[in-house]
Amino acid sequence: MPVRPGDRLRAAWKPPSSPGAMRPLLRRLLRVSNRSIFAFIFFFSLSSSCLYFIYVAPGIANTYLFMVQAQGILLRDNVRTIGHMLRQYTNKNATLNGTDYPDGTNATDFTAQSTTYLPENFTILPHLPCPEKLPFMHGPQIVNMSEITLDDLDLMFPQDMEIRQGGHWKPKDCTPRWKVAILIPFRNRHEHLPIFFRHLIPMLQRQRLEFAFYVIEQAGTQTFNRAMLFNVGFKEAMKDHKWDCMIFHDVDHIPENDRNYYGCGEMPRHFATKLDKYMYILPYNEFFGGVSGLTVEQYRKVNGFPNAFWGWGGEDDDLWNRVHYAGFNVSRPEGDRGKYKSIPHHHRGEVQFLGRYKLLRYSKERQYLDGLRNLIYAPNISYEKFYKNITVNLVPELAPVKDY
Repeated sequence: MPVRPGDRLRAAWKPPSSPGAMRPLLRRLLRVSNRSIFAFIFFFSLSSSCLYFIYVAPGIANTYLFMVQAQGILLRDNVRTIGHMLRQYTNKNATLNGTDYPDGTNATDFTAQSTTYLPENFTILPHLPCPEKLPFMHGPQIVNMSEITLDDLDLMFPQDMEIRQGGHWKPKDCTPRWKVAILIPFRNRHEHLPIFFRHLIPMLQRQRLEFAFYVIEQAGTQTFNRAMLFNVGFKEAMKDHKWDCMIFHDVDHIPENDRNYYGCGEMPRHFATKLDKYMYILPYNEFFGGVSGLTVEQYRKVNGFPNAFWGWGGEDDDLWNRVHYAGFNVSRPEGDRGKYKSIPHHHRGEVQFLGRYKLLRYSKERQYLDGLRNLIYAPNISYEKFYKNITVNLVPELAPVKDY
């Protein structure tokens, strides 16, 4: 009788004689399984750590490195100040008139500058331009970081303040010198918006500017693109009104001085020169981040922000380059008028854009290829009492760039 293959397999396999004989086999299987699990956990942890150090840690390290440098700068300045005060005291005792100079005038750096702000009894006339230095602008202001809701703002700014839908306001007692659109790039910072409006609305009203707020919100899962959001906001704002000044404003930056005038000028302006998170020291001369302002003509001339910066860092440096390539310089507020507080973030460590250094090397070649001129987008628009919301889903294909 022929033997079938199945019979051979059944004959070759013999079941263990007892349950104890199965234990070595189970142990062997479990040992292999445990090793595989531990190996998976090890390699997953290693890869996660590598990604963290590549994308997040450099930004945090840079921040702490700058803080150490800032401490050194503050120490150096304090030493210079002490030396200056000693020289001042010595000179004061050496002169008969009690000043640093024989003619009786005192011209040291510590002399208070005479104010050019208008007196409290100054009369504003509706048919004349609003002055840039008004009596209601008192200088340093208290910044309140406590969280509130947009409903709370309704009580702070009632209907008689005549804030129109979308946060549009204009003075009636004089003709506004500037029509200002405040553009705010946005994603998942809803707790920051009421704090922002609580400080900015009364400050801009005291400055007698015509203004409106545009919150440009990025939808989807693509990496945050602050620069492209600004370009979208510019195009949408210009559809609403004949604005002549654009303020590009991070939502977590709150001004500490209401004499930091939010109008534009002959040159692009950098408003946020002294941030508390940088110990109120300008990080570097070319720093152009946080809050900046350009006239509509200036922004069009530089072709707006670059669209190619996906992630944290670089887009402000590129705008600085564009401004200078277009023949402009950057102006800044004097003294402590450029001081800002940063709202603490509930989530930190945005992904850095690792390709920013290469793009910055080719700023001049890319300037008129990537910006306002090559941007395509489809907005979803809604109106709130204090701002106009422009939601866009951004992808790189919306700003195609030819080879350069």
